Amino acid sequence: MYTNLEEVEYDLKRLSLEREIALEEIKGLKQDVKEDLSPYSWMSTVMSAVKKYGILYLIRKITR
Repeated sequence: MYTNLEEVEYDLKRLSLEREIALEEIKGLKQDVKEDLSPYSWMSTVMSAVKKYGILYLIRKITR
């Protein structure tokens, strides 16, 4: 329980700041997701997989 108005105001200010921080974190996560879903990101993932399996394919062809 609150004993005076200052405690109420303090908690309201603290909660307001926590809310602002949470909103900024959401904005940052939105930007991260946007970057992760960009075509460049997908292409680099695909290229790394192609390189990995291409090298394995070549090694198998050479060793047979």
